[in-house]
Amino acid sequence: MKIFSEELVAQACREKNVKDLSNATIGEVLLVAQYLEQKTGIPFIRMDQGSPGLPMNKYGIEAEKAALDSGIGSQYPAAAGVPELKAAASRFIKAFIDVDVSPRSCVPTTGSVAASFGSFIACTQRIPGKDKVLFIDPGFPIQKSQLRVLGIQWREFDIYPCRGAKALEPVLEAEFAKGDIAAIVYSNPNNPAWICLEEDELQVIGKLATKYDVVVMEDLAYFCMDFRRNLSKPFQPPFLPTVARYTDNYILMLSASKIYSYAGQRIALCCISDKLYEKQYPALSERYKDAGVFGVTLTASILYMITSGCAATTQYGYARMLELSCDGVIDFVEDIREYETRANRMKEIFCRHGFNVVYDYDVTMPVGDGFFFTLGYKGMSGEQLLLELMYYGVSSISLSTTGSHQQGVRACVSRMREELYDVLDQRMAAFEQDHK
Repeated sequence: MKIFSEELVAQACREKNVKDLSNATIGEVLLVAQYLEQKTGIPFIRMDQGSPGLPMNKYGIEAEKAALDSGIGSQYPAAAGVPELKAAASRFIKAFIDVDVSPRSCVPTTGSVAASFGSFIACTQRIPGKDKVLFIDPGFPIQKSQLRVLGIQWREFDIYPCRGAKALEPVLEAEFAKGDIAAIVYSNPNNPAWICLEEDELQVIGKLATKYDVVVMEDLAYFCMDFRRNLSKPFQPPFLPTVARYTDNYILMLSASKIYSYAGQRIALCCISDKLYEKQYPALSERYKDAGVFGVTLTASILYMITSGCAATTQYGYARMLELSCDGVIDFVEDIREYETRANRMKEIFCRHGFNVVYDYDVTMPVGDGFFFTLGYKGMSGEQLLLELMYYGVSSISLSTTGSHQQGVRACVSRMREELYDVLDQRMAAFEQDHK
């Protein structure tokens, strides 16, 4: 039996100006779910928005308070970032990735969204004719929305049928050989599928990025959250897999939002390889009337025009958390392992009631449990499944909105609470009964 009638859901869509719920954005699904909760008092199982569901890191809060008390809030922060954060970022990358990036090349941004926005601009303007972006999908829908704002064209492909170096290489080679791809972007672990690119795949991406002069934008929003391996020990293997071992054409985007539950403070890092940072491009020089040095142009002529830098106090908070992580005082991986537990429990409930995990396997092992997972249901498209789940008080987003060609929805575990597991079980039992 449905929790919410079709008429009530349709009413919610009309009230919130949602034209087509089956293809709705995250924000639109959120609005409809909130409306139904407020209208009826019945709680939703919220799997739509990927907002942290754990407390903020206390060390960051304390460092921010101390910085504010020192009076720095009365001064504009430098566009390139405070020295303490830049140094801490460089050390953090060495500690957990075992890659050398100088402090100069680590630039704070107001979240990874700002990092990708600025990087898209710089990458597509650096070489005339190389002006498009390639997405390894499924991916973060916001990044394509950014390109719509900027008027930048893109191409995309679903990685589902081409996992592994042998399958991936010809797909990438065909795209890069066209000569117009300026940058390639993906998240690792992946939003929404939680798949992880493996070393041989990253090696292929790096090799071809160098061959065709393509910048790899590696979104590490879920840094070290592949809980299948213990990546939590600073300066000790195993280290985080990264394309940075296989090319000098890379930008790493590191966010504090998930690993430190610091989303509300809007702080991240745009970490550019030193060789790319120093490279000079005549096209950038002509456009911005500066020296055309990639890292300097990106920082001073692009990112600064978007946000005028990041709040200084937040930078000090982020720096402190990075420092303590390198020192082993903060074990951020253990602090956020609750997401693994939630995903495991939620998957078990769904699969027991006839659902399947869509992106279920990496090249050599089953996909792990973490912040996101994907769900399918026999005979239903992703759009149909999203709509049907809404009637049973479960909100999600269709995989089609992430560039996936597979049928299903994305589920986020961050808002799950202990008292809702039995509720989810009961609702999915009703779903199974109604859809036999």
